[in-house]
Amino acid sequence: MSRLLVRFDVRFPAFHLDLKLDVPMSGVTAIFGPSGSGKTTLLRCLAGLERAPQGFMQFGEEVWQDERVGCCVPLHKRPIGYVFQEPRLFPHYDVRANLLYGYKRTPVDERRIAIEQVVKILGISHLLDRRVHKLSGGEQQRVAIGRALLTSPKLLLLDEPLASLDIQRKQELLPFIRRLHEELHIPVLYVSHAIAEILQLADRVILLKEGYVAGTGTLNEVLTSLDFRRSLGAYRMGGVLDAQVANHEPQYGLTQLDFKGQPLFVPFQPVAVGQPVRIHILSSDVSLVIGRIDSPTSVLNILEATIAEIREIDQSSADVLLDIGAPLVASITRKSLMNLGLKPGQRVFAYIKAVALNEELLE
Repeated sequence: MSRLLVRFDVRFPAFHLDLKLDVPMSGVTAIFGPSGSGKTTLLRCLAGLERAPQGFMQFGEEVWQDERVGCCVPLHKRPIGYVFQEPRLFPHYDVRANLLYGYKRTPVDERRIAIEQVVKILGISHLLDRRVHKLSGGEQQRVAIGRALLTSPKLLLLDEPLASLDIQRKQELLPFIRRLHEELHIPVLYVSHAIAEILQLADRVILLKEGYVAGTGTLNEVLTSLDFRRSLGAYRMGGVLDAQVANHEPQYGLTQLDFKGQPLFVPFQPVAVGQPVRIHILSSDVSLVIGRIDSPTSVLNILEATIAEIREIDQSSADVLLDIGAPLVASITRKSLMNLGLKPGQRVFAYIKAVALNEELLE
């Protein structure tokens, strides 16, 4: 697994990017933060479009910038694919010609990705003879991604590629982006300020705030880290669980998932049994119980948990970090914390309503 090492210090009249990174590059790494936090500037520095006067960048064994020795490899010599917010396709070419543009400019001995492979992954075989102006916004972005992939990059940079699309087009494009690293094994850096996109795509997250790195970690580490609460906002605390579809109960409108041997019920999902799914549970939807209640309850999802950490947030609330086989945060009142006598290491049960998972089911 390659690592990305970065030191950038770039000053603008109204903004200062000052960050250091040392992160593994595999799967999809999301660069997340509010507008103006430096996400696009970071991507431009990585690509060589913006030169950091005191910059250093190393990807794997290759140093692409080291200003101490006057080294700065230009964009066209970096094995990077870059996709902007706008597709930037050539309007006088059809789809096939747009795809071939990058492919033909890649030396034969460096071509690692076939045209047929990209066309299949992105589902654009029926578009090859169309002109750009006859494509939808989502189709244009798929072609732009394909053109970048056909340069056989070692690293793919996506700068808010869904920003200009409506919700339907976003939902159409997301599955194709998920397939990129799964089938081509190219690390992806994905810039966004939309948490819903991050929840669906990211394996790892780099949190940016006002030009500096506020934190890095796997998606679930960031979502459940009590230290990142202020950066993320309490409304997104909770946890992301990777599960599998175990069964469907259409008579009840439910789908049963398997999470590490424990069942989870969500509203019916048209996904085949055995397929992986990702769910996001909000901390406000998690209740804690000491000992299993023997009397019937309307709550279908009950997970065994161990308290890993407790942090009192303010005068009225507290966050409880749970270990359920993966991290999960429960937000409760301080009065409940005192009444239950909760403490780290204690065994409890996490109660989660099935309906709370409905809009957060991500596959």
